[in-house]
Amino acid sequence: MKFIIKLITGFTLLSGFAVAQNEGNLFFTEGIVHEIHFNFSQSNYWDSLVANEPSETYMICNVTIDGINYTNSGVRFKGNSSYNNPSQKKPFKIDLEEYVDGQTHDGLKQLSLNNAFKDPSFLREKLALDFMRKHQIHAPRATFARLYLNGTYWGLYSVIEDVGKTFLSQHYGNNDGNLFKGDPQGRLTWMGSDPASYYNSYELKTNEDLNDWSDLIALIDALNNSSDLDLIDALGSRLNFDAWYDYWVVHHLFVNLDSYIGSAHNYYIYHNEFSDKFEFIAWDENESFGNFTMGLTTTQLLNLSHTYIPQPANQRPLMKRILENETLKQAYINRYCELLAHFTPEAFESRIDSLANLIRPYVYEDNLKTYSNNQFEQNLTQDINVQGPQGGTTIMGLTSFIASRRSFLVQELSNAGCTSSISNEQLYSGRLFPNPASDYFFIDQLNRSVQTIEIVGVDGRIYQQHQTTDVNPVQKIDINLPSGIYLVKLISDDGQMNHLKLMVTP
Repeated sequence: MKFIIKLITGFTLLSGFAVAQNEGNLFFTEGIVHEIHFNFSQSNYWDSLVANEPSETYMICNVTIDGINYTNSGVRFKGNSSYNNPSQKKPFKIDLEEYVDGQTHDGLKQLSLNNAFKDPSFLREKLALDFMRKHQIHAPRATFARLYLNGTYWGLYSVIEDVGKTFLSQHYGNNDGNLFKGDPQGRLTWMGSDPASYYNSYELKTNEDLNDWSDLIALIDALNNSSDLDLIDALGSRLNFDAWYDYWVVHHLFVNLDSYIGSAHNYYIYHNEFSDKFEFIAWDENESFGNFTMGLTTTQLLNLSHTYIPQPANQRPLMKRILENETLKQAYINRYCELLAHFTPEAFESRIDSLANLIRPYVYEDNLKTYSNNQFEQNLTQDINVQGPQGGTTIMGLTSFIASRRSFLVQELSNAGCTSSISNEQLYSGRLFPNPASDYFFIDQLNRSVQTIEIVGVDGRIYQQHQTTDVNPVQKIDINLPSGIYLVKLISDDGQMNHLKLMVTP
């Protein structure tokens, strides 16, 4: 079997070493619908939740996850349009550590419960996030849960991993850098050098006490104020272009305009301590498959050009400036071609069937959901028309969307000058850090078909061997080796090899 890997966390050591586990691996195991109970002691808990919503204050609540009880946890409402929908089925956020330090479930502190208020299929967010993670794009994990409020079934929810310090450690091997959320509207436009000018457009999620925004301002300055000649060097020294292309392409591919490429929010950027560059991280994918229209018709959404920028274009400088630079534009197109190779009806149909079969009994039980059981079934494969306060709306079917979207993009990108085949994958050479290393190192940017990693001494002896059995984003490899120089050998499934030099110090 071929494993598609760019950044890897889980691994098997064949030389007698233990198998590493990441926080959340058990909770996010495939094929499970979890059971979560909120047990509030207050008789008027709903009114209190509503009153606390504007300030995002957590209520004390006993939370039970798959039979394990966590007392004095924090629960609150979350979301914007998903919260303001007229149904009682609101989205929630859980913080197990809000009132009890160190309280986690499978190592997870926070979880978001999303209500599928615009998704008859319940699958849009899960499918988009799974696609990203399969192709090594930085994104949280997703699963499903039945939610009960004081014993009453409240419906089926998508459960989304929190983008916090645990996530950062797993993806980047560090978590002390600044993490910003591009909300309520992080356009990345220049608003001057005063940090206060950016406070109402972004949220600082880590290092809040230091409140140092200088790195974000330097990024925005380089993006907006560098000359055309200096743009690649100036911006490239502050931004991981690959991570941005990944974010851009996948949101465009799935036509999720409730993101930077449309409404200019729903993303995180993290200042990676190892690379000293900002990394884009996906967030809030419930509007995937063309559900956030921005006034566009169904046909316009299906035929959205890869050069699409919301107007005025200068309000999305990260898209505008790259499309104006031929070198950067071609790199974006090439990445688009790579991902389009896997965006096919054949790649999704069995996955959609499997997930629909998994959740169907709980969808049918859900009396607070927005859509009917029949609409759930229809929307898996075909468009449905629904009536709302503003008139009729078309919600595109999952498989019909993929087929139509791919058909348009194959033609457009073939004409745009792809230098990589739409049917083949680009190989990644790999990177080790820290290097020199002593007790461990991290590896990323692997050749996508790598199956085996060997650490070989100058004497030709294989000191450690690892099988790449997990597609999670970052792999930490513990080492217990004598000081010296080693080769880290990356072996792909077709026998190709690449070698990276590793220096081990005491």
